[in-house]
Amino acid sequence: MKEKKVDDTKITGFFDEGTEFNGTLKFVGSFRIDGYYKGKIESEAVLIIGNKGKVEAELLVSHVIINGEFIGNIKAAEKVEINSQGRVTGTIIAPKLVVEEGAFLEARCQTSGQISAPGSESPGKSDL
Repeated sequence: MKEKKVDDTKITGFFDEGTEFNGTLKFVGSFRIDGYYKGKIESEAVLIIGNKGKVEAELLVSHVIINGEFIGNIKAAEKVEINSQGRVTGTIIAPKLVVEEGAFLEARCQTSGQISAPGSESPGKSDL
């Protein structure tokens, strides 16, 4: 049986405005949150926090695009983007950080070096 390849640029999951979720979220492919999420998020793909999204989490992803509000710790293997409407409070560890004019950023940031992708760390070891 042939293994199905997932396109990381295509949104494969979505929490709409008015949705509230607490817990651990793991996904394959891109995921968008326009509701409220609290907990832990792990993926080797892209997370998009929409304009009306609010996320309070430990975030371990490849790439995150923030248009809404994020509170917590971000560890991204590739890049963190905070767009003009985005608001981030916490800690950011990523090789690349992009902050658009108008964005709110109150965080401790580390942008040096290569960050390992989620799931590739040794068991029991975490930088966050």
